[in-house]
Amino acid sequence: MIEIRGIAKSFDGLNVVRDASFVARDGEITGLIGPNGAGKTTLFRLIGTVLRPDRGATLIDGIDSQRDQLAARHRLGVLPDVRGLYPRLTAREHIRYFGELHAIPRAELDARITELTVALRMEDFIDRRTHGFSRGQQMKVALARALVHRPHNIMLDEPTNGLDVTTSRAVRDLLRGLRDEGRCILLTSHIMQEVTVLADRIVVLAGGTIVMEGTPAELRRVTGLADLEEIFLAATSGHEPSEAAWAAGD
Repeated sequence: MIEIRGIAKSFDGLNVVRDASFVARDGEITGLIGPNGAGKTTLFRLIGTVLRPDRGATLIDGIDSQRDQLAARHRLGVLPDVRGLYPRLTAREHIRYFGELHAIPRAELDARITELTVALRMEDFIDRRTHGFSRGQQMKVALARALVHRPHNIMLDEPTNGLDVTTSRAVRDLLRGLRDEGRCILLTSHIMQEVTVLADRIVVLAGGTIVMEGTPAELRRVTGLADLEEIFLAATSGHEPSEAAWAAGD
């Protein structure tokens, strides 16, 4: 479970995230949505301990991520929007490197790489260097890196961005399977259809602030709107992104 308690972050005096609080629960997929510049990327970096908050706390399975970053990171698997692959390494070498960072024993790591290779259908390119990989192949390698240590909590930034229909469906099926195992999954997406079919709960971020949250049914009941896109537009209307949020890639 990921708990966000009053998190705030500013850059050069400009507020990007403002006293944000919500909970991403075990056994659920939580969709974090918001317009460009809302602060989503900054919030993801705060949860993943890449950035330190000005105030507030993030708990990963009850672990304060600022007090014990290593323990919190071990409980997290993170798929960033920028996949960040090393072009001279093979797909297998990427996964192995991240597994070794988590101190997974050699035999167990070999078995885990085989398991991920099959699950993500990477047999055809697992031993190829990643230079020249398609976006779908890059995503699969980055996702395998994030999952190699069997994290209980998984964060994904635009997981199907640029993927074809077949690969997108495979990713969605994988995420549902992980949810059904009791994992906590937090994802961002600009594709409202994807959020509609995946998310058990939705958190709407605008202007660095949580402006609405709940199950899709709860949001429809509160707003009186049936379409998630219409709910999104109603919730975020009037919230302008800050210059700092744009600069941070939010």
